[in-house]
Amino acid sequence: MLREFRDFIAKGNVMDLAVGVIIGGAFSAIVTSLVSDVITPALLNPALKAAQVEDLAGLKTDSGILYGKFLAAVISFLVIAFVIFLMVKGLHSMKKKEEPAPVATTGPTQEQLLAEIRDLLKNK
Repeated sequence: MLREFRDFIAKGNVMDLAVGVIIGGAFSAIVTSLVSDVITPALLNPALKAAQVEDLAGLKTDSGILYGKFLAAVISFLVIAFVIFLMVKGLHSMKKKEEPAPVATTGPTQEQLLAEIRDLLKNK
């Protein structure tokens, strides 16, 4: 049983998953800092002030439902998702520039292939 467990842990996909989770946690800290320390003060706070809803999370109804907190969470999610989208798009564009263009292999033309077929049929 220990051997099976060791084999399971040593498989590449389990190790890849572990590395992905660790890197994801570190990346999460970067994205959270970017959103809360850069984007929110630079873009989101002025927009909320212009809309006169600086304290969005404090908005609630008479029955005590904190709809403002929900709206703040939705806006935060959308901002984070957009930042991740931009980062992934930037990484993809950098990757495309690094990859060499595939070398086009030129094969025989259609006429050459037809000539070969004709010659094979003549020889039969």
